[in-house]
Amino acid sequence: MNHLRFLRYVDEIARAGSIRGAAERLHVAPSAVNRRLLDLEEELGTPIFERLPRGMRLTAAGELFIDYVRSRAAALDHVRSRIEELRGLRRGTVRVAISQALAPSFLAPVIARFRRSHPLVDFQVRVFDHGQALTALRAFEIDLALVFNLPAQPGVERQVLLEQRLHAIMHAEHPLARAGRAGVRLRECAEWPLALPDRDTGGRQMLERFLVRSSVRLRPVIESNSFEFLRSCLEDRESISFQIGIGALIGRADLVARVVDDAGFPRGDLVLAHLAGRQLPAIAHAFAGAVRQALSRPASAKSR
Repeated sequence: MNHLRFLRYVDEIARAGSIRGAAERLHVAPSAVNRRLLDLEEELGTPIFERLPRGMRLTAAGELFIDYVRSRAAALDHVRSRIEELRGLRRGTVRVAISQALAPSFLAPVIARFRRSHPLVDFQVRVFDHGQALTALRAFEIDLALVFNLPAQPGVERQVLLEQRLHAIMHAEHPLARAGRAGVRLRECAEWPLALPDRDTGGRQMLERFLVRSSVRLRPVIESNSFEFLRSCLEDRESISFQIGIGALIGRADLVARVVDDAGFPRGDLVLAHLAGRQLPAIAHAFAGAVRQALSRPASAKSR
């Protein structure tokens, strides 16, 4: 299948933005990559890339061709997976994008359970926001996206939507944690030091939407794009952070979660999605079923 290997050269040039960068990723000489590209452009009768002073950029014809290359590679992955099934070898690689809120707690146990019955399967897990996940899906870089607030998009099938509420996270010895109730109001939280996720996260965006029409003002003393770091800030027993419900179930005895129960506070959806019309590799399809099962345990999971 040398022709498929040479098509991959084109894909790597597009991803790396240069022949040298593609050659490094492919572990071949730049001259070999350039030679295959020139042969292909001659066969097609048109340039695939614009040669720029600082790299390579796809032409309009190149954009069409790269879509063909990536869909061809995805189809081959599916065929290989089916062949492995016929041989009784449930092996392969599952590529998943997840929101950062799910990285520490939700997905790892799902993968562990899945690998107990599929020990030959490996995983590539990338932490993305919904915009990055959408781009990766369309570029065939991932099989599945499990991200927060992925909007309905042409060409993307949302398999499951799981409604999420925002939770305040705090130390178990925080005064609001000892109040003996499941929820808190933002006005109460505002009286304490706040360690907030940055504005690119779905939970922070829920906060901002509510605050626009509220008299409550939140002034963070710490902002970060790392949930692990924000949790470490709660060890002072005074600070409060925020996270969506599924990510708040962190299994740490020293921290607790209290739902934000202000009237009219927005909610969002955790979404499991894949590229519509694409036949997933059999093992990725099986893993999607395992994720759906894990998500279906809460009563609010809504299959689509």
